[in-house]
Amino acid sequence: MSASPIPEKPALEGLEAKWDQRWQQEQTYRFDRETATRGTVFSIDTPPPTASGSLHIGHVFSYTHMDLIARFERMRGKSVFYPMGWDDNGLPTERRVQNYYGVRCDPSLPYDPDFVPPLEGGDNSSSKAADQLPLSRRNFIELCERLTAEDEKQFEDVWRTMGLSVDWTQSYRTIGDEAQTAAQRAFLRNLARGEAYQADAPTLWDVTFRTAVAQAELEDKEQPAAYHRLAFHGPDGDVHIETTRPELLPACVALVAHPDDERYQHLFGTTVTTPLFGVEVPVLAHHLAQKDKGSGIAMICTFGDVTDVVWWRELDLPNRTIIGRDGRIIADAPDVIVGEDAKAAYAELAGKTVFSAKARVVELLTASGELIGEPKRIVHSVKFFEKGDKPLEIVSTRQWYIRNGARDEALRAKLLERGREINFAPDFMRVRYENWVNGLTGDWLISRQRFFGVPIPVWYELDADGEKGAVIVPSESALPVDPASAPAPGYDETQRGVPGGFVGEVDIMDTWATSSLTPQIAGGWERDPELFDLVFPYSLRSQGQDIIRTWLFSTILRAELENGSLPWKNAGISGFIVDPDRKKMSKSKGNVVTPAAMLDEHGSDAVRYWAASSRLGTDAAFDPQNPKQIKIGRRLAIKVLNAAKFVYSFPVPEALVASGGADEAVAASLITNPLDIDVLAELAIVVEAATNCLEDFDHARALEVTERFFWTFCDDYLELVKERAYGSATAPEQASAVATLRTGVDVLLRLLAPFIPFATEEVWSWTHDDSVHRASWPTAPTQAHPTGLLGAVGQALIGIRRAKTDAKASQRTEVTSATITGPVLLQQAVDDLAAVGRIASLTFAISEEIAVTDVLLAEQPA
Repeated sequence: MSASPIPEKPALEGLEAKWDQRWQQEQTYRFDRETATRGTVFSIDTPPPTASGSLHIGHVFSYTHMDLIARFERMRGKSVFYPMGWDDNGLPTERRVQNYYGVRCDPSLPYDPDFVPPLEGGDNSSSKAADQLPLSRRNFIELCERLTAEDEKQFEDVWRTMGLSVDWTQSYRTIGDEAQTAAQRAFLRNLARGEAYQADAPTLWDVTFRTAVAQAELEDKEQPAAYHRLAFHGPDGDVHIETTRPELLPACVALVAHPDDERYQHLFGTTVTTPLFGVEVPVLAHHLAQKDKGSGIAMICTFGDVTDVVWWRELDLPNRTIIGRDGRIIADAPDVIVGEDAKAAYAELAGKTVFSAKARVVELLTASGELIGEPKRIVHSVKFFEKGDKPLEIVSTRQWYIRNGARDEALRAKLLERGREINFAPDFMRVRYENWVNGLTGDWLISRQRFFGVPIPVWYELDADGEKGAVIVPSESALPVDPASAPAPGYDETQRGVPGGFVGEVDIMDTWATSSLTPQIAGGWERDPELFDLVFPYSLRSQGQDIIRTWLFSTILRAELENGSLPWKNAGISGFIVDPDRKKMSKSKGNVVTPAAMLDEHGSDAVRYWAASSRLGTDAAFDPQNPKQIKIGRRLAIKVLNAAKFVYSFPVPEALVASGGADEAVAASLITNPLDIDVLAELAIVVEAATNCLEDFDHARALEVTERFFWTFCDDYLELVKERAYGSATAPEQASAVATLRTGVDVLLRLLAPFIPFATEEVWSWTHDDSVHRASWPTAPTQAHPTGLLGAVGQALIGIRRAKTDAKASQRTEVTSATITGPVLLQQAVDDLAAVGRIASLTFAISEEIAVTDVLLAEQPA
């Protein structure tokens, strides 16, 4: 890169495209692996955004925070390993493909090589299953591949426009072969070590997507409901319970009360009979029963909520599940329902949704007289899948799990210890991690009954009766594999599904089971050992606070199980973006702002400034109608262009010209004026403060101290010395001023480069042949100690300006005479004050207070 001519009218418009192209051509951000050593590498575990739909403002916010540190460390001489991944498998992608193309997957259908989707770009116009055309699994996956590739290209364009200093040669996809190999290899090793296992168990189930859901993917939503008071029949009279789910009455297996509740002591160890269905169930004691909730005694059903699961497991109760995977009441009644009237009542529920079944049960209970009083309307918290639209049910299914410490105290303790070893920024975010680990109630359910994802790499032997038997696993050298389409080792495709043959696993892994391995995937684990040794454990994980329980925790877990180490040393946690009403911005709430329009309207530097102004862990309000911080950022970027152009317009001292114009030692030797020396001494303090802040991941404070000095430099110092700077290039005073101005701009450009990379790169190119983003991070440009002279002249300058303003005169008005009082050090800058204030005769008097008095204007206002 060679120095560029200074434009006549510098502008921000067009800088993104100009410099993105130049950075690509010159590989400005490429990871220099050849010269890297473990000690010189700064590696970043980058969040792979979900490649389905569009980026939102929260992405811009947190990814900017990460990029600030990447740029800072690169300028400090680190070899920055900064990849970008795309999380392109899982439910969000499938849902988008369904709506976009108007299709839905039916694995029973054959592959159609000539399939053409009914829609192209029909976002949300085909969101109902009845409106969607069924197609084969292979056709569906092909559409997923096509759409995610398009989305990823659009995402990359936004990231480039925003100025992320990513090394695009290191990008990866979580559905790509390398990612699939890593995820399947890790799973097979988990299985071999006994950390992965399969079990039949009550499972949180989303009836819309027909898939299991993990604990980390839950979201509580307030929903209307009603308490129904039901009469169970005991030997000494009726026992009343209150429930919001009377439709689960056929699945009742016990009543439970607190062991200290005196009202029910006489019932413990006895049985009662259920209303409508006449099933005898025991009355038991358990500490989780709440004496002050409802009647203090509850029915245990399999399964109404997670507490039912706990009771069922700890009290060793039977399983009478009646809800199917489609969210409807199954056809076959539990075996304990034997009476003709009871069977008839159940038959009226079979096939109904839980909502319709509830209404019918209430009608039957009313008719039988076993519903006591009117239902009491309430609003309570109900668990949803975070991407789902209907409440979760709990059904019994066979799923794959990975041990996560929920039932292993030694592993839980180790994960808590790992959390304490990580530097959380801010530190209080560590508590969220610890609370999650301590609150785990079950192992990590990783299997999903979906289509587009990383296949679980196992097959099952079939015995002579066609029943599933032992698990068959592939060799690691065969990965990646898809058991749904490839035969098991030692078999051929003709033996699929026949007695004595095999059957392939059709479930895929939860997307977090792949994303939890991003350090291994990007770092070439088992694929490129030399690279992995350079980058792992990583230096930084940067992410949002909402995925501490998912991505952050699961990554620590996988690194501990596989590598016995931390995945990274530092975790930078960004806050949320909230709207003017302080509500979190999200796609589901419909209040999200997409970044493309923001970047087009305000410019990338301005948007980055807004993001950088918020500290890690702090929520930031954004009002698209009045984006104040973005406007301030744009003003700063424009000022950088204009102020630098002004500085470069002054005659260059001959000594600097002779040295090539950029010799720091020569420039330093020319700086002799006390004010100039003090400016650089103040700047040295700013450099030290900004550096310390960025080392502590406090980018907002680093920007704050840098920006404050920049405006002082422009508004006060530059104004004060411009008359001196316009002088002869051979005069010592002129040389001192210009050398200081150029040194100051040079240092400030590097301090601001991580925050506003386009404006700073543009200015840097006017006087340098290299990129500012490959330049050395500044060190203190002087060994002098600040004297306070810069602050004193700033106050005096304000006094001069105020005097003219009070007289309703232009700041360019000549002043015949004036008096300035102040400390003795201020006398060193009297000539500069006289020049900038256009004061013909300036008298200085020593005083503790700085003041401008006795101002006589050459032209008094009319």
